[in-house]
Formats: sequence, structure tokens, C-alpha cells
Amino acid sequence: MVSVGEECMSEEITRETFNHLVSLAALELEETEAEYLRRELNNQLDAIRQLEAIPLDRNMAITSHGTRFTPEISPGLRPDMSKPFKDVHALLGQSPQTEEDYFVVPDIPHKTLK
Repeated sequence: MVSVGEECMSEEITRETFNHLVSLAALELEETEAEYLRRELNNQLDAIRQLEAIPLDRNMAITSHGTRFTPEISPGLRPDMSKPFKDVHALLGQSPQTEEDYFVVPDIPHKTLK
């Protein structure tokens, strides 16, 4: 018997599904870009399938790291220090558009969801 998670992981992201996701995300992609991204996403899913195929002891405790980070072995937090950049105008000069010493970024088109 296949669980729902296993069933989903055995499938590839089809062009139809990918195009639907691109539409939901309001992305504009050239056909070559879209195919590249779809192929890369499928490669990532393949890598996840390979990791899932590794046999593990069901009694193994879930961990977020390969080793425990106890206070005794963890490095201390470094203090926050503000260091002004020496040549702000040289840095800002690399930007296509600035205004009053700030970077100007393009507006992101969006749709208002109801």
C-alpha cells in the first residue's frame, strides 16, 4: 500500500502543473526558462526520492543537526556591531537607480486576492 506522500513523490512535475504554478505565482518566463526550471525542480524531486530510499531505523530520534549543539560545545553569540560602510556613494553608484542614498527597486506587479 502506498501512502499519499509516497504517491505524490513518485510523480514528475508536468508541463501542465508547472504552467499552473507559474500562473499562480504571476511569473513571466520564456519557454526555455520555464523548461529549465521545470527540469531543475524535477531533479530536486529525484534527489529527495533518493534520500527517502535510504533505509533508516524507525526508532531513530528526529534531529535537526547531525550533532547535538549543547551550550558547552556551542560557540557564544557574537555581539552586534554596526560598522558604517566607508564609501557609501561608490556602493550606491553601482545601482541602476537611487534616491536620497537609498536603492530604488522596481515595483512588483501583483494581483489583489479576494
